[in-house]
Amino acid sequence: MTTSTTSQSSAAAPLLDLQALVVAVRRRRRLWCSAALLGLLIGAAVAFLLPPPPTAVTKVLVAHQADQPNDPGTLIRTDVGLLQTTRIAGAALKSLGSPEKPEDFMRDYGGIGLTNNLLQITVTGDSDAEAIARAKALADAFVADHVRRIQEAAKAESQALLDQRDRMRADLAKVNKSIGNSSSDGGPKASADLESLFARRAELTSRITDFGQRAAEARIGAPQLVAGTQVVDAPRAVPHSLPRTAATNAVIGLVLGLVLGLVVAAVGTVVADRPVLRREIAANLGASVIAELPRRPARLWRRRRVRAARERLTASLARTVRNSPEPVSLLELGCVRGTSAIALDLARALAAEGPVVVIDGLPGLQLANRRTKPGDPTVVSGERAPAVSHQESRVGVGSVAPGTAWTDLQYLGTRTVLVVRAGHGSAAWLHTVARQLADQAIAVIGVVLIDPDPRDRTDGTLWDGLHTALRGRSERPARHNGADRQRAEQLPMRAARVPDNDQEAR
Repeated sequence: MTTSTTSQSSAAAPLLDLQALVVAVRRRRRLWCSAALLGLLIGAAVAFLLPPPPTAVTKVLVAHQADQPNDPGTLIRTDVGLLQTTRIAGAALKSLGSPEKPEDFMRDYGGIGLTNNLLQITVTGDSDAEAIARAKALADAFVADHVRRIQEAAKAESQALLDQRDRMRADLAKVNKSIGNSSSDGGPKASADLESLFARRAELTSRITDFGQRAAEARIGAPQLVAGTQVVDAPRAVPHSLPRTAATNAVIGLVLGLVLGLVVAAVGTVVADRPVLRREIAANLGASVIAELPRRPARLWRRRRVRAARERLTASLARTVRNSPEPVSLLELGCVRGTSAIALDLARALAAEGPVVVIDGLPGLQLANRRTKPGDPTVVSGERAPAVSHQESRVGVGSVAPGTAWTDLQYLGTRTVLVVRAGHGSAAWLHTVARQLADQAIAVIGVVLIDPDPRDRTDGTLWDGLHTALRGRSERPARHNGADRQRAEQLPMRAARVPDNDQEAR
């Protein structure tokens, strides 16, 4: 029955919980805020450390023979491609008298088509004057090359038309000669041949005239295109504002850093799979969240609220320890300092009714090696725990972090309250903690959540089949055979709801 319920809940769980992802990313705001700040600083530093080189710009009006109103920009893109050729770069360098290679010069300039007939050329140099000179030389070289190509095309077309006209003139001469030879002959057949020769001569004369006119038009059309190709905007230096460039680069770096930080935070959250919501932590540990406390000292306007929450937790734990027939322990996960403070507050509250001993099982003996103050409870290490009198109240403090000796936790207490920092342990480790505590027959009374998300509105209470909150299971009969048998029957069922490593506990 428990296994089927677990399977149904696992199947109903979404593959990616957007609420948990948003909360986890928001909790890692230091990461993406630091990335955004780093991007802003890098962007501003680039403007100062790598200033843009002096740049000049000029515009050239380019006339094309095949200009059409609906041209999609193919001709101007061809001009941009021709601009990036060694022939034009070499001509510009030759006019400048520079020994630089055309291949190297091509890296320092570029062109872009503003319209179908307007080309903008941008050139960089070591100084503004050099950039302007380079831009002028490059524009003149491009215009000269374009004019030369137009003239060569017009000359070739005109020459082709004239050659065709000359061939037809030769044919016309042959026809005229045939007409002269046929005029002396008589008869109907000769008259018919003569009539066809006259028609052929008229056709050749018309075509010769047409080719002559077309050749003249071809020669006339070239000057129009040559005059239409010219520099319409003289080369000028592009002004650079260092503050404006720094501000622009800083904004770009800020946006890129923020986006990169958010992506890294989101990916890290999904990969790490560290629960941060109350419902996730309660479900993974199989116990209810009974209190929430901040990790760091609260702000001035929230200190009273935090103090009240800490006092309520201390009073609740004190009642649990007084009414419990078995020792109660506090086991931390990612919050040694907070757990130590809760243990000391609990011991002080219990000291009003009798002697109290705190058994320190924390790594490094955080409590046993600390500097004691007047009125502090007695703290002993785990090795001295057997020497503690049974007449004294015992509060065990330990850890369930990786590397824990699980078999030693029973000596701290057979009932425990887990003090867990939100987002510290992975889901797999929380499963391991729940399973190990169940194997050691240590009942989990509840969970104290440290550093919770302030906007978390999820429910951290688990309910069993008897519709009783698990946090209410603070009353349990003394240990004897029947109670041990009952606990052995109940705890495995509770732990069975916690899958380990994405597998069902059966």
